[in-house]
This record gives sequence, structure tokens and C-alpha cells, in this order.
Amino acid sequence: MVQFGKASAKRSKPSYFMAILGVTIVLFFVGTFGWLLLNAKRYVEELKEDVKVQVYLRRNITPTDVETLRNYLASRPYTKNLEYIDKETAKKRWSTDGEQDFQELLDENPLPASFDLNLKSTYVQKDTIAAIKADLEKQALVVESVKYPAKVVEKMSSTVRVGLIVFAILAGIFCILSIVLIDNTIRLAMYSNRFLIKTMQMVGATRGFIAKPMNVRAIANGAISALVAIALIYGLMLLSEYFLPYLKDLRDNGKLVLLFAFLILLGISISLFSTWRSVVKYLKMKLDDLY
Repeated sequence: MVQFGKASAKRSKPSYFMAILGVTIVLFFVGTFGWLLLNAKRYVEELKEDVKVQVYLRRNITPTDVETLRNYLASRPYTKNLEYIDKETAKKRWSTDGEQDFQELLDENPLPASFDLNLKSTYVQKDTIAAIKADLEKQALVVESVKYPAKVVEKMSSTVRVGLIVFAILAGIFCILSIVLIDNTIRLAMYSNRFLIKTMQMVGATRGFIAKPMNVRAIANGAISALVAIALIYGLMLLSEYFLPYLKDLRDNGKLVLLFAFLILLGISISLFSTWRSVVKYLKMKLDDLY
């Protein structure tokens, strides 16, 4: 019996390298997908925040009225950026855009002063922005009209909605596949431990005693795999930002920390769960069934 146990233990020496490598690869792809998803979400937010609402003012407006309206717009929860365009600035921009000089036909500047308003991304929705327009038009004594690219907003809203649904479905499928792949990788690694587990059971070791060192090793392997995957993802990020500098503007360090924490938690939890499941499985099997 002792000779059998020694031979079995030696023969069943596990290969943790392959388990770590397999989990690292899966976590790397999960993290890369998560990073792309974060970038896409941030890119959509910036597109929305580039939409301008132009609030045109009446000709007889006084400086006091302008300041009052500025304070009102700045206090609104939907306001991200606010810029006042006086008549002379409007004229310069008209000329810069290559439009015909109206001074040849008119003696005075017909362009009204205005406020250019950038909304927060959560407010750039068809119904929400229409309500904002209606609210601003109530300031009838100072506001002549409110303009915004309605068709762009409508198309953007529908496109973003479809995109988010597709991303959510893909993320769900990808997470399920990742969990299955990690589980299979750990189970294959634990397969080489089956004789060691059974030998320890035959000499009287309890389930907890048998599982404890393997669970500790599973936690370590999961953490190592996650840290290696995080290092690879971070390197990929830096390389991508070097060749595509605009990606730096899309980076959200707070959400990246959450993503990396999720990878560590996923690597450890799935490794631990799969290891425990394998230990229980082999403890319940008969010796002859292990061959």
C-alpha cells in the first residue's frame, strides 16, 4: 500500500504551469474585451457630448439679461459646457467657414448672439433634448430660438441602443464561455492529481485536509494568472495608445481598476470552485474508475 501511494503520488505530480497558462489566456481575452467595451462606451459618451444646442438670443437683449441667462444655463443639471458667442464672434466664424460676406449686401451684422451648449451624455436622447428645448424656449423675453441637430440625435440614440444590446449579448456569451474554458482547464490540471487524492483518502485523510493545500494552490494560481493577464492587457493598452494617441482620451482609470479587480476575482473564484469540484469528484469515485 505504501509503495502504491508513493508511486501514485509521484506519477500524479501536477503541472501547474499549464493550468496557469490556460487561465491567463482566457483572462487576457476577457480583459481585452472588457477594455474595448469601456473604450466604446466612453467614445459614445464623447460623441453625444459633442452635440451642440444653440440658444439664439433676441436683438434687444441687455448685458444683464445675457448674464442672467448664462447663470441659468450653467445651473441646469444637463449642462456640461457653455460658451457665449457674441455678434462679432459669430461674424468671424461665419467668414472662417467660407460663407459669403454679407457686408456687401447689408450695413449691419444680421447674426444674433447665442449660447453654444454641450449637454451631458445622459441627456442626449430624443425626448430629453426636446424637453430641454421646450424649457429654454419658455425664456421668451431673451431667447429667440433653440436649434440642435434633431436627426443626428435621433439616429445616434437608436444606433447606440442597438449597439448596447449587441454588446450586452456578446459580453454575456463571452463571460459564459470564459467560465467554461477556465473550469475545463482547471479540471484537466486536476486530472493528474486523481491518484494523489485517492491515496490520501485511503490512508484516512479527511476531505478538508485533502482539499486545503489544493485550494490554497488554486487561489495562488488564479491570482498569478490574473496578474499576468493584467500585465499583458496593460502592455497592449500602452502599445495601442502609442500608435493611436486618441485612445488616451478614452481611458477611464477608475473603471480600469474595477475591470482588473474583476479579473483577479474571476481567476481566483473559478480556479477555487473548479479545484474543489474536482477534489469532491475524485473522492467519490472508486479506485478502479480512476484508470
